[in-house]
Amino acid sequence: MSVLIKGGTVVTAEQSFRADVLCDGGKIQAIGKGLDAPKGAEIIDASSQYVMPGGIDPHTHMQLPFMGTVASEDFYSGTAAGLAGGTTMIIDFVIPNPQQNILEAYKQWREWAEKSVADYSFHVAITWWDDTVEKDMETLVKKHGVNSFKHFMAYKGAIMADDEILVNSFSKALQLGAIVTVHAENGDLVFRLQQEIYDMGITGPEGHPLSRPPPVEGEAANRAIRIAEVLGVPIYIVHNSCKQSLEAITRARNEGQRVFGEVLAGHLLIDDSVYRDPDFEVVAAHVMSPPFRAPEHQAALWHGLQSGNLQTTATDHCCFCADQKAAGKDDFRLIPNGTAGIENRLEVLWHHGVNTGRLTMNEFVAVTSTNAAQIFNIYPRKGSISVGADADIVVWDPEATKTISAKTHHQNIDYNIFEGMTVKGCASHTISQGNIVFADGKLNVERGAGNYVDRPAYASYYDALAKQAEQKKPTAVIRDALHTVKHA
Repeated sequence: MSVLIKGGTVVTAEQSFRADVLCDGGKIQAIGKGLDAPKGAEIIDASSQYVMPGGIDPHTHMQLPFMGTVASEDFYSGTAAGLAGGTTMIIDFVIPNPQQNILEAYKQWREWAEKSVADYSFHVAITWWDDTVEKDMETLVKKHGVNSFKHFMAYKGAIMADDEILVNSFSKALQLGAIVTVHAENGDLVFRLQQEIYDMGITGPEGHPLSRPPPVEGEAANRAIRIAEVLGVPIYIVHNSCKQSLEAITRARNEGQRVFGEVLAGHLLIDDSVYRDPDFEVVAAHVMSPPFRAPEHQAALWHGLQSGNLQTTATDHCCFCADQKAAGKDDFRLIPNGTAGIENRLEVLWHHGVNTGRLTMNEFVAVTSTNAAQIFNIYPRKGSISVGADADIVVWDPEATKTISAKTHHQNIDYNIFEGMTVKGCASHTISQGNIVFADGKLNVERGAGNYVDRPAYASYYDALAKQAEQKKPTAVIRDALHTVKHA
């Protein structure tokens, strides 16, 4: 059935203009003033509202097996919650166990995701290395539409990738035209600090942030960026939480390196005071990695977003309920790491970003949708309001208000890190694949309606680098070094 959105102001990352938008067959068919509604079309009156690309959350963990349990949010409930908040696509993570065949893991995640109600794609984590991993990376890129590979520099003894794995995987990703992404925390330092803090008698959840101070993150971010620089591969640093990692990204970008940075809505708005609450459940609910930081880091992250040195916003949506968090009651190292946020990301960023003047409406669209689509090579199919694009749209009421609460959210978790926050600006309607799936506060979703989205390997710049790597020609860093030696 057709959907005609009438009388709204279309807001994209580039411009804002008054127009009607006609959707049919899952695509945007026409944009203009005074469009006629086809027979039987559903009509949305968007007067005094904004019509924007649906949000893309490039960092979620639905149904993740982790730290002895499984995330409480599955692909059905998680994508439904996203739609209720205006997010129409997620990029989740396939995370193989050490020594597990990565294609086998990918197929398992694809099976789990079949229940999704909105579109989805996958980054694939490289948690170990041998010739089979290298071969399967090629299969994932060429046959399964995967163009990004994740590397955890933390979680020693489990899924941590050491420098040798980084070098091998980064090199292969370059050859394939893929981008590498990194969770930047020095896993060896975290492991040592965890033990020292526990041995001091600090066993409660307040020990978690103490074991992961900002320099631990900054060191890892800088190391990953410099490895990528030497090899010539573009790199995306996930969930930057502190000044140190932002400084590493900014420095490299100023030097001309292809580096992209992501920030979580939670890290922009929640500070480390949450770890000083006397209630174990409250503190444990906020245990995630990297942890929430002191207010000066939040100010720096906002500046990073405003300056363009951080390009995307995400949630790292990974839900564990109170009974699951209780596994670490006597040992903070055993608390499953993760918080929620997919339903509220757009609301809190609009309220604290656009309403405060930190972000323009166009910048809001860029950091919640368009930039992710461009970085991960699905633009303009996603992240745009343009003829031929997927009809994934959020109609946004800037005057609507709500108070966020676990009692009313759609997320399958018993706590909300934004609990009690009143926001102004919310989705009145969400359209996914041309269908109205959220309206008047109610979801109307179909289990399994979500499509897997192929993300092709990158072209032009990446092809040139890959060709250079195949021919074993030196990278720019090596060429510069050779030039220096030659003319010394």
